[in-house]
Amino acid sequence: MGSLGAMLKHPDDVYPLLKLKMAARNLEKQIPPQPHWAFCYTMLHKVSRSFALVIQQLGPELRNAVCIFYLVLRALDTVEDDTAVETDVKLPILIAFHRHIYDPKWHFACGTKEYKVLMDEFHHVATAFLELGKGYQEAIEDITKRMGAGMAKFICKEVETVEDYDEYCHYVAGLVGLGLSKLFHAAELEDLATDEHSNSMGLFLQKTNIIRDYLEDINEIPKSRMFWPRQIWSKYVNKLEDLKYEDNSDKAVQCLNDMVTNSLIHIEDCLKYMSDLRDPAIFKFCAIPQVMAIGTLALCYNNIEVFRGVVKMRRGLTAKIIDKTRTMADVYAAFYDFSSIIKSKVDKKDPNATKTLSRLESVQKTCRESGALTNSRKSYIIKSEQSFNSALVNYGDDYHIGHRLHLCLCQPKILIVCFPEVPNTNS
Repeated sequence: MGSLGAMLKHPDDVYPLLKLKMAARNLEKQIPPQPHWAFCYTMLHKVSRSFALVIQQLGPELRNAVCIFYLVLRALDTVEDDTAVETDVKLPILIAFHRHIYDPKWHFACGTKEYKVLMDEFHHVATAFLELGKGYQEAIEDITKRMGAGMAKFICKEVETVEDYDEYCHYVAGLVGLGLSKLFHAAELEDLATDEHSNSMGLFLQKTNIIRDYLEDINEIPKSRMFWPRQIWSKYVNKLEDLKYEDNSDKAVQCLNDMVTNSLIHIEDCLKYMSDLRDPAIFKFCAIPQVMAIGTLALCYNNIEVFRGVVKMRRGLTAKIIDKTRTMADVYAAFYDFSSIIKSKVDKKDPNATKTLSRLESVQKTCRESGALTNSRKSYIIKSEQSFNSALVNYGDDYHIGHRLHLCLCQPKILIVCFPEVPNTNS
């Protein structure tokens, strides 16, 4: 539930942590009796506990569709992510994956640990998929087809330019945003959001995960995974892996800040997307990962620890965000506060300081103009802390935004909206 020291230092975390723990226990009692659905929800809990918690906000029909959407994309991501699978084997599977979801007999051996189980027993996912309504099936098939094709493209292509970076993130996360919007619309609970806003929901989460997971990706065995665009990192070092070396600490932090600044451009689209949502359950499902993302960027910005180890948000703060993110006013307040934290860390000598401050001011202007920032609200900024990082981080927690599938699924390289693990689509 969290270390005693952390709870003593942050007593306000105790109640949210208790609620989170109880919610997790309740999930274990709500596994459906049918074998294929039992497998799907049990697997969901294993690959992303945080997402498994957030998805419970949704009604049964939509929850089932989003659960299968998540698992299908996680399976697709597992194929793409397994560096032990030869490219000539991987490419046709990625391109045809949207057809395999209609075949309860199909499976493919790859991945490790729980992901290997998912792939070995994928027939359960396909069986559950075939029980969904036609509108849900068509949305999932469409996004799976487009994502598989995009993944196949980038297996043979490096992320060179910022345009490449946006395109890659679109395929592995922006499409998740589009797919979720389609599912919400198919459920007749929301109007169909614009592709631009849906895409930004995914890109903001994906880019946050890519930034946070630099060290994990660059140290990947047998082959490094490199998602930071050359157009950005080549301004600071000769090779991307050079950022992790202590001699390059100053340049590494400048490059990191450049990457964070790039991600900030998506925030206003995300705020517009969330402000248009009508269904309270869908709103919370979408909003929690987004608040986690801006909080994680506040932690990562100007923080050399990104290149030294795992940087995660304090588990108690994660629990608090899950508990307190209920309305759009809560979201505006969180984005304003975490933007203030980033602003406080900007070094005027940083080569991107002017651009960073400009983008932060634009975000804060949107939040102020919403009218949601009242004097009585409780701020995310802990003013008694000497370091904003220490107020946010807990290096021993197992919670972080999601894997890069991150949806919004808050995880591998793909995000699924919820856009992920409230914790770890580049997993």
